[in-house]
Amino acid sequence: MKHKDGKPGSHPDKNSRAFPMAMMFVVLCGLSFYLGGIFCSERNKIEVKDVAKVVSSPKESSVAPLQIKSTAFPECSSDYQDYTPCTDPRRWKKYGNHRLTFMERHCPPVFERKECLVPPPEGYKPPITWPKSRDQCWYRFEIQCLSGISRNARLKMLVSLILPCGPGFRNVPYDWINKQKSNQNWLRKEGEKFLFPGGGTMFPRGVAAYVDLMQDLIPEMKDGTIRTAIDTGCGVASWGGDLLDRGILTVSLAPRDNHEAQVQFALERGIPAILGIISTQRLPFPSNAFDMAHCSRCLIPWTEFGGIYLLEVHRILRPGGFWVLSGPPVNYENRWRGWNTTVEEQKSDYEKLQELLTSMCFKLYDKKDDIAVWQKASDNSCYSKLTYPDAYPPKCDDSLEPDSAWYTPFRPCVVVPSPRIKKSVMESIPKWPQRLHVTPERILDVHGGSASAFKHDDSKWKIRAKHYKKCEAFSTYPRTYDLLHLDGLFTAESHRCDMKYVLLEMDRILRPAGYAIIRESSYFMDAISTIAGGMRWSCRGEDTEYGVEKERILICQKKLWHSSNQSSR
Repeated sequence: MKHKDGKPGSHPDKNSRAFPMAMMFVVLCGLSFYLGGIFCSERNKIEVKDVAKVVSSPKESSVAPLQIKSTAFPECSSDYQDYTPCTDPRRWKKYGNHRLTFMERHCPPVFERKECLVPPPEGYKPPITWPKSRDQCWYRFEIQCLSGISRNARLKMLVSLILPCGPGFRNVPYDWINKQKSNQNWLRKEGEKFLFPGGGTMFPRGVAAYVDLMQDLIPEMKDGTIRTAIDTGCGVASWGGDLLDRGILTVSLAPRDNHEAQVQFALERGIPAILGIISTQRLPFPSNAFDMAHCSRCLIPWTEFGGIYLLEVHRILRPGGFWVLSGPPVNYENRWRGWNTTVEEQKSDYEKLQELLTSMCFKLYDKKDDIAVWQKASDNSCYSKLTYPDAYPPKCDDSLEPDSAWYTPFRPCVVVPSPRIKKSVMESIPKWPQRLHVTPERILDVHGGSASAFKHDDSKWKIRAKHYKKCEAFSTYPRTYDLLHLDGLFTAESHRCDMKYVLLEMDRILRPAGYAIIRESSYFMDAISTIAGGMRWSCRGEDTEYGVEKERILICQKKLWHSSNQSSR
C-alpha cells in the first residue's frame, strides 16, 4: 500500500517483493523495446494501397511525402476581379442592417467556396514601386475602336459588344471616390494615374500639415514612443501613408461600403490596410495592441449604443495610449454650420463624448483647432471606482478574455488591463527601434512563452531572413501583397485547414509577380507544389538554413496572366 504522498507504506514483506517487482519491470521494458524494434523494422515493409510508407532516409524512418492529383484550376469570371469572400456584397442581403452588421465578416459555407483563380482587372500592369507608389497608382488605359467596319452594321454591333470603346481600368477598377471626393483633394486623375496629394475631409491643406499639428499636440509621435497606430474609417489612407515616413506603422481600417475601393487604393499603394468595421464584434486584435488610434470624421457614432464603440477603442489601446479625434463634435463652436446640425446639438454631443471617455478612464490630453487628443489611464487606480450599478460602463468580469478577438461579440463593459503588466504602459515601454528586440512583458500570457523563447525566436528569424535573402531578389511589385510567408501552417493545422483553399486564398491576395515563401515539412512539399502548379505559379525547392531533410523551403512566384474572357488589344 501507499500513503497519499506516494511513499511506500511499511508492509511486512516489502523487501521480499522489491526484487521480483524490479526484475519484472526490467523484463517488460526490454520486451517492449524489442517488440518496438521489430514493429518499426517490419512497418516499413508493409505496402498500403492508398498511402505508401517508405523510409526517406537510411537514418530515419518516416512516411512518404503526401501525393495528390494534379489539377488545373479554372478562371473565375471577370466580375470576381475584386472578390472578397468574407465581405462579399453579393451576400449582404442575407444579413441584418442593425448597426451595419451586414458589413462584418460573413464567410461563405464550404459548399459556396470558389475553386477558381481570381483574374486581375483588364489592363493590369505591375504596380508603381515604393516609395513613389505611396502617392500614385495606375488608373486607366484606352481601348481603341476598330476602324473600317461601318459598312456592316451588324458586324459593328457585334464588335462593339465584344470590344467596347473608351476608357478601361487598370489596377483599381473604380472611379467612385474620385467623383464624390474631388472637392476634398483625396485624389485626382492625371494621365494614366491616380495621384494622392494627401488631402482629406478634415485636412484640405494636406495630410502633412495635419500630422505636423498632431505632433505638436503629442510629442511622443516624434521620439519613438509611439510606433503602432490604427486609423478607423481611413478613407484612402493618407494619414497612415504619411506616418510611414515618420516611423509609425499604421493599420488603416475601413469597411467595403459605398466608398468603393478605399482599402484597395491603400493596398495598391503599399500602405497596410484591412477591410473591417466596428459594429457588433471585436476587431481582430488583442487587447493593448496599439499605441494610438485615430478617427478623422470617420462617421462612427461614438456616443450611441452606450459608447460600445469607444469601449472597443479602449480595449485595443495600451495603457497610456492616445485616441485622436478630428471632426464632429470637435471644434463644434466653429464647425457646426457645415455639419447640417445646430450648435446646441453639437455641444450636447461633445459633452456626452467627454463624459463617456471620462467614465472609461480617458483624460483630455490636448486640443487645438479641429484635433482633440485623449489619453487612456496608465495605471489601474481609476478603474477601482467603476463599481456596478453606480458606474457605467462597469468593469468586465474575469470570465471575459481581453485578448479574444475573432467573432467575439461586444460587451458593454470596460476591459481593465492586467495589473501584472506594468512595463507595457506608454511611459515604460522602450522607444523604437530598441523596442523591437526587448522581450514584451505579456509574453508570459502566451502558451510556452518566456524571455528565453522570445530571444531564441528573435535570433532564429534573423538567421532565416538572412537566408531568405540568398534567393533571387524579390519583386517590390505588389494585387494586394508583394510577399506571403507560411511557416509550418499545414503541419500544425492540416487537421482543420484544407490545403487547397488556403493556397487559393493566397493566390487571391498575392500580386502578380509576387512571391510566396512556404516553409513546411517535407511531407507536404510535393502536394503544395502540385496545387501551386495548378494555380499557374512557378516554384522551386530550397534547403533550410539548417540543411535538414525533414523541412524544406518552397519559393513560388505568381505569374501575371489575363483572363481568356477579356478583350484582346
